[in-house]
Amino acid sequence: MADLTNREIARIFARIADMLRIKAESIHRVLAYERASETIAELPRDVRAVFEEGGLTELPGIGETLAAKIEEMLTTGHLEFYERLQSEIPAGLVDMLAIPGLGHKKVALFWKELEITSIEALQAAAEAGKLRDLPGMGAKSETNVLEGIAALARRSDRVPIGDAYPIAMQMLKRLLDIEGALQGEVAGSLRRRRATIGDIDILIASDTPEPIMQAFTTQPEVARVLGQGSTKSSVELHNGQQVDLRVLPPERYGTLLQYFTGSKEHNVRLRELALKQGLSLNEHALTPLDGSPEILCASEGEVYQRLGLPWIAPELREDRGEIEAAQEGRLPELITLADIQGDMQLHTTWSDGKASVMEMAQAAMAQGRRYMLVTDHSFGLGITQGIKPEDVAQQRAEIAQVNAELAGAFRVLHGVELEIKADGSLDFDDEVLAQFDIVLASMHTSLRQPREQITARVLRAIQNPYVMILGHPRGQMIPDREPADLDMDRIFEAARTHHVALEINANPHRLDLDDTHARRAVELGVRLTISTDAHDPAHFAFMHYGVATARRGWVTAASVINAWPLDHVLGWVEEGRRQ
Repeated sequence: MADLTNREIARIFARIADMLRIKAESIHRVLAYERASETIAELPRDVRAVFEEGGLTELPGIGETLAAKIEEMLTTGHLEFYERLQSEIPAGLVDMLAIPGLGHKKVALFWKELEITSIEALQAAAEAGKLRDLPGMGAKSETNVLEGIAALARRSDRVPIGDAYPIAMQMLKRLLDIEGALQGEVAGSLRRRRATIGDIDILIASDTPEPIMQAFTTQPEVARVLGQGSTKSSVELHNGQQVDLRVLPPERYGTLLQYFTGSKEHNVRLRELALKQGLSLNEHALTPLDGSPEILCASEGEVYQRLGLPWIAPELREDRGEIEAAQEGRLPELITLADIQGDMQLHTTWSDGKASVMEMAQAAMAQGRRYMLVTDHSFGLGITQGIKPEDVAQQRAEIAQVNAELAGAFRVLHGVELEIKADGSLDFDDEVLAQFDIVLASMHTSLRQPREQITARVLRAIQNPYVMILGHPRGQMIPDREPADLDMDRIFEAARTHHVALEINANPHRLDLDDTHARRAVELGVRLTISTDAHDPAHFAFMHYGVATARRGWVTAASVINAWPLDHVLGWVEEGRRQ
């Protein structure tokens, strides 16, 4: 039986969908393959096991036809239909779809008109000025193609934290349930909560590593065992992610956790401190250079204490001044998830959300929130069927009814995500904006405008007296869309002057503002919000990603609007409107 993984089968279905789109085939057929690809990619078990149990057609979006194709791949190692498509559609066309801003119709146009079948050929044609005269193109479109190719070249193989974190935590939980596993943690960039993750590192303290290693290599997510030893094992998951497990005795767990949490730069600084004190530091112990016995550390706190430092939160360990701050007693009291009292961006069925105002309120309450700001899209973002001026009173009445039913246990505020158009104008005039409790403005289109133009566009929105929050300011989507080229110093200055808060969007594919900009904003006296941008009740659980980004930016609760009680938030709004 062929040894295809879930990831490989999902990739084949995704490429089939892309090739069918390039051929302009039925959209229903295309969507069927896209859905099948998503189902297999997200399947936590080996699809082969599901096939052997006869349960393929019970998977979402997998009917008899697609089940037969999965069976063909699993039993023969290939798919005749896919190979036939490959003979019709050059593989390079699908590769070109990875270029930001390039869709199936443009790829088909380049192929049919200029016989371009690779990224290299496309770049050469654009540099030679051969694209601008094609239908629907022009000099600017040609430049955009070249910029997209350059952006693709900068893209890494790292995955968004939102993809890696749930898998890692699920695997860790199972390992900690094994007898003999005393404590454990994820490490590396995932523990430091970076926006993107390479390999996943899991650490366990135990005196009996063998059953833990065996359980690790046989978890249902594992596609291949890359290596298995007494203290370290490595596996590749069905989604292609590599996971490494290390098990050490509990008396050495502190140095293990500190070392493998990193960052590399932070650890270099710690080793330098250790050497000045006559010690060598590695993952096993602190070792005196004079030959004295090893100093074992069962906790991270002991490692830092031995070096004369307070414990430093993992999110700060990037060698950005945290060691100096620790030495001088200046480490910030970082914001925590428990500090968050409200959510300042979310969407309901009034625009592109999946649930009603009441359903979203109940979900927010279940996450421990005390208030929320409904920010359905304004109509200018056409794809969302957002609210129009004539809808505002009706939506406000629904929110009032929800508040009445909740009887003070929770408060729903009436807001809007106001579209900042390409020319900097806004969907609603001031008379309409005055009807909202809080107005959030953001950009979704024309994000590749030149720096001066797009900065002026955002500044115009910030200067509107009713705009109180700038949502996901740079518009990035990880890993597919780079952030807009904004002059952030001017944005920070304007936000502070005009009493506008900048959002850290907690959706793990946004995380915008990023950590470095969040830190700079707070240093300049700009207020922040941390919001989930929830479009579904389940999205309220994203909040911890936003909090982690804020922590990486040295942010405290005092700087975050929605870490305040509601009466303080409303007072802040009133203060802004008086300016």
